[in-house]
Amino acid sequence: MRARHRSAPELSGIVAPVRVDTRTKNLVPRLQPGEIAVIDHLDIDRVAAESLVERRPAAVLNAARSISGRYPNLGPEILVAAGIPLVDDLGNDVMGLREGRRVRVDEGKVFEGDTLVAEGTVQDTESIAVAMVEAREGLSVQLESFAANTMDFLRRERELLIDGVGVPKIATRLDGRHALIVVRGYHHKEDLATLRPYVVEYRPVLVGVDGGADAILEAGWKPDLIVGDMDSVSDKALTSGAEIVVHAYRDGRAPGLERVEQLGLAHVVFPAAGTSEDIAMLLADDKGAELIVAVGTHATLVEFLDKGRAGMASTFLTRLRVGGKLVDAKGVSRLYRQRISNLQLTLLVFAGLLALGVALAVTPAGQTFFGLIAARFDDWFSWVSSLLGGGA
Repeated sequence: MRARHRSAPELSGIVAPVRVDTRTKNLVPRLQPGEIAVIDHLDIDRVAAESLVERRPAAVLNAARSISGRYPNLGPEILVAAGIPLVDDLGNDVMGLREGRRVRVDEGKVFEGDTLVAEGTVQDTESIAVAMVEAREGLSVQLESFAANTMDFLRRERELLIDGVGVPKIATRLDGRHALIVVRGYHHKEDLATLRPYVVEYRPVLVGVDGGADAILEAGWKPDLIVGDMDSVSDKALTSGAEIVVHAYRDGRAPGLERVEQLGLAHVVFPAAGTSEDIAMLLADDKGAELIVAVGTHATLVEFLDKGRAGMASTFLTRLRVGGKLVDAKGVSRLYRQRISNLQLTLLVFAGLLALGVALAVTPAGQTFFGLIAARFDDWFSWVSSLLGGGA
């Protein structure tokens, strides 16, 4: 008898290669479907979660706490609802995993080979619901911090916000025109699709904020202006012919400047303490844009909190500064979503034709019209009958 070889027991859990990055937005472009995303993202926000869901990872491993309790962030709920396992609070050891190495994730434990690398908490619908209730109770503290940051930002940037001091000169003409500012954010794809007739009719100046420039290209257009620190925009967008405005810190440091110079592209620098989407709005307003349409930007309290307390104040005050010029396109796609099916449309057309026929039948002109049609039909029927009779 031949000896039977006993196969090794199959290990449980998820086994896949990892992609590792401390910044989620830098990891997403490298992440392939079925791989494991390893991030260090305190309070996973909605945009980060939706971008991860689009890449269809096998799991998401977070070194930090996905819900810290500061505010009710929406990211973890989106990941779990999409069926993506989320292991939380794994600690810094998980960030030491080498890119591309295969690991096994089993009940919150992360193994590289037989070595236990880190252990965290598996998040599910119930645990997230409990954490969100606790996070809502902490909103009052965040609002107090928001108020303090707002006053501090106003003191530091009052000349820019009130008088426009420090806004650079640009070649792109905005005076008297509409400006469409695109941020790769909430529902930006749906909103851009809905705004397509508007873009065709009004020909607004297309302003891409970092990765928003790529969103404009994906929609089939070309950006006129790219504003940002250039950390999430592609070389294809930067070399598309758009004018480039590099966002710099108040002390003059501009992290994205070196990249633009290496590509040999002309540019201007805009030093400001706010976020890139804020300076794009201030730039459009200062240069005389008649209307500013914002796509993918932050508008609600939770969205402000997703940016962090430091970013909240600048966005809030910028929106006050821009005032009545600003139209937020967020949610437009939901208002104009197609609700009539093809069957309903067919029945509607049929009912219209039937009503038209009835209306014609009760009028003298209509009766004459139907009489002529009947006579034509009789002639045609007689001709066909004669042909059939002759052939017999």
